Amino acid sequence: MSELRHHSVQVPATSANIGAGFDVFGFAVDLHLAVRSRPRSAAAERVTVLGDAAEVVPSGDDNLIWRSLVTFCERHDVAVPDVQLVTACRIPFERGLGSSSAAIVAGLVLGRALTATAVGDRDLVGLAAELEGHADNVGPALLGGLVACAREDDGQLIVRRVNPAVRLRPLALVPDARQATSSSRAVLPESLRRGDVIEQVGRAGHVLGALTGQWPVAVGAAGDRLHEPERLETMGHSGRVVADLRAEGVHAWLSGAGPSVMTAVPATDAAASAAVATIAEAHGFALLELSFDLSGALSCPDDGCALAGGGGCVQCPELKVS
Repeated sequence: MSELRHHSVQVPATSANIGAGFDVFGFAVDLHLAVRSRPRSAAAERVTVLGDAAEVVPSGDDNLIWRSLVTFCERHDVAVPDVQLVTACRIPFERGLGSSSAAIVAGLVLGRALTATAVGDRDLVGLAAELEGHADNVGPALLGGLVACAREDDGQLIVRRVNPAVRLRPLALVPDARQATSSSRAVLPESLRRGDVIEQVGRAGHVLGALTGQWPVAVGAAGDRLHEPERLETMGHSGRVVADLRAEGVHAWLSGAGPSVMTAVPATDAAASAAVATIAEAHGFALLELSFDLSGALSCPDDGCALAGGGGCVQCPELKVS
């Protein structure tokens, strides 16, 4: 049996739904979770969590990254490597920016790398969606860019990826308060009127075209009818932030299940960026100036770059975990 080759993995944050694309659209941004495997001593915890996340992220076998790694191994009938994980995360926890999705994808990608199992990204997305429940989050976390998800008549998951328009810049407005996805889903309506369904489909198509640069966004036709009204009613501050941004002509939506709000503004539109900053400050939300992550999940062995065979890549996950 060959010696285990340790790896580092980096996974981006995501913003799902993007307004009218509920459970369908999502894109990746350059906030990252990084995890590294290393030899485990008998007394060591399963996971060492660096930074502020250590206060909320489990360090035992119940850690989501580790559980996902184990699931990968069990699904593909390979031995679970007895390693220790060291992880650091810049993705705000329970803020609607895909921290759980990133953890699931990190565990699956690390499991694939450590066991040298030949599994394609399509199958990995399917397993990640099965574990997380939402392909619109795990899809961009694994593939990067902007994804659209659907299921064929036979139930087969379809995930398609494209680069967002280069002229757009994502800005996230993040509150101090957390919001678990499970509690946020509890307020969603069970059904929609036919007219609302038709309008939702039209708005989703408009948003997708705007994000890919086919046409400028019409803010009044980009909002959601399925999940945002009920959610924003229970998240008073986030609802006011979205309303104020849209009143300024800024394309804004509740990111994932919230309570963070995401916007996409033209990079050259200084007035729009200034309006976002002013509204974030007025409501006490932190403003994160981001870029689209086009790479998705990266995996590198400790003894060299997976792409170039050398080292020192500025994107290397090893640089994110000390």
